Amino acid sequence: MKTTAYYLEALAREGLTHVFLVPGGLIDPFLEDLTRTSGLTAVVAAHEGGATFMADGYARASGRFGACLCIGGPGVTNTLTGAVAASTDNSPVLILSGQVPTDWEGRGGFQDSSPATLNDLAMLDPAVRKSLAVENTHLAAHHLRSALTAMLAAPQGPVHLSLPTDVQRGDIATPWTPLDATLYHPRVYDPVAMERALTILSPSGGDPAPRRVAILAGAGVEKSGCADELLRFAERYAIPVATTLRAKGVFPEDHPLSLGVFGYAGHRHAIEGLLSGGVEVLVVLGSGLSQRDTLFWDRKMLPSRALIHVDIDPRVIGRTWPAEVSLCGDCGEILRLALAADSQRLGGLERSVPERRQWLDGIRAAGPRCYDAQNQECADVPLHPARVLAALRRVMPRQGGLVVDSGAHRAFCGHYWQAYAPRTYFSATNIGPMGWAIPAACGIKAARPDVPLAVVTGDGCMLMHGMDIQTAARYGLAVVYVVINNAALGNVWLRAHQEGPGPAALTEIPRRDWAGMARAMGLGAAVVERPEELEPAFEKALASGTAYLVDVRCDKRFATPVTPYAQAKAVWHDD
Repeated sequence: MKTTAYYLEALAREGLTHVFLVPGGLIDPFLEDLTRTSGLTAVVAAHEGGATFMADGYARASGRFGACLCIGGPGVTNTLTGAVAASTDNSPVLILSGQVPTDWEGRGGFQDSSPATLNDLAMLDPAVRKSLAVENTHLAAHHLRSALTAMLAAPQGPVHLSLPTDVQRGDIATPWTPLDATLYHPRVYDPVAMERALTILSPSGGDPAPRRVAILAGAGVEKSGCADELLRFAERYAIPVATTLRAKGVFPEDHPLSLGVFGYAGHRHAIEGLLSGGVEVLVVLGSGLSQRDTLFWDRKMLPSRALIHVDIDPRVIGRTWPAEVSLCGDCGEILRLALAADSQRLGGLERSVPERRQWLDGIRAAGPRCYDAQNQECADVPLHPARVLAALRRVMPRQGGLVVDSGAHRAFCGHYWQAYAPRTYFSATNIGPMGWAIPAACGIKAARPDVPLAVVTGDGCMLMHGMDIQTAARYGLAVVYVVINNAALGNVWLRAHQEGPGPAALTEIPRRDWAGMARAMGLGAAVVERPEELEPAFEKALASGTAYLVDVRCDKRFATPVTPYAQAKAVWHDD
């Protein structure tokens, strides 16, 4: 079997249904096999960065991994931002790049970026888990398995393989053997640390059990696929749950035990509840406790008795604060073990349920979950983004998905949008590349075609990756693109205009007709300028069953709902 056919057959046998690419001379040998590999659909993106974002979106939505194809040289350099976004969010993506024939290397061949020249392996190396050159056909199968294994090992992330064209045309005799399922869903935990965690939650020997126990759920819960176990554990012991922004949706945000998002763009119940000083035990599940997940590392969130930090990546445990229990393991396995503990083992935690419910009632009594909740009904023209999101949430089905780009709209979405299930809220949160959501939505929709899907992006993001709306239209991907058209790089403008008209002008954008551009690209489109037009426009877009863009004219002057985060940032800088 030709190497290219072998690689594509391997992807199909690993459960992938789509591969994303930008064709070019150095991957010409793949093209014929792309058209005839059963079960695998090729999606051509507008830009290699977009193809990488699509593969990233596909990985996040599918729970498998994503794959993209590009040429070496400029193709690989265009994937770098996508590789970094996938790496920092632990998203498994396979980047396959074509390279000049091995006997051209270093001789001045066109687009030669082999290790003998520009060395695109080295360019990607800091951004991926492994970057390898497949220098001969004998290594093609071995290197593919090695790369996929590195990609799926904790913590997951992207990998890169460079294939010279002569290797692409070579033959591989041995068929692909699918990876063991345990690579995708490892069941690992530290039994000694697990026992310490159970003892803290329910001490033996008559010691009092903690009453005020809370959970901060991070992306590790989503990646482990254990949202159901989290819900069952929280309900059994009446434990309130906050999530990080990256994990939004792993716990239903309308559940009585939900505190909402803690950290950047967080909610009142989560922020005031965890910073109150009343938490005795905080269980952190699958969060590395980054800057945004901790309100600038605010030590007020540290509990009075014990921090139990669970993560499959040992490097992040203790990175921010030492924990009384450092539990390296899979979040799902930890929760299943906790659920399997009998009533005697966790009897103390069970007996303290009434006091925990009373504590939670007090947190809720502090005020509405959202700060400035009235913004969701704001009648101003140009529109308030909170009003836009409220209208979109009313129209979208409960299990519909939202893909959020980088900019001021990220804060509005994190705060005002309610998510009810895992893998329904998508955002590249840790590195935050602008324009990510536009192509990523194509990958998400390819992975989950039956889920209604909307994107909230901005005019600045459209300038960067807006061309990939045509990819959604070309392949019949029913994505509703909502452009917050505020004629500015919104988040930057909110800071810059305070410095004077000169800095503000550098962050302003001429108002463009994004609906007109969308129609030219084959999408349905509408312009919305008034509040009463929002819901009818969104209903029409969703009912169209096609790629559709709604150009929403908003005001850049509305402050983002990040006041607690900004206050914590100011304290950090002052200190």
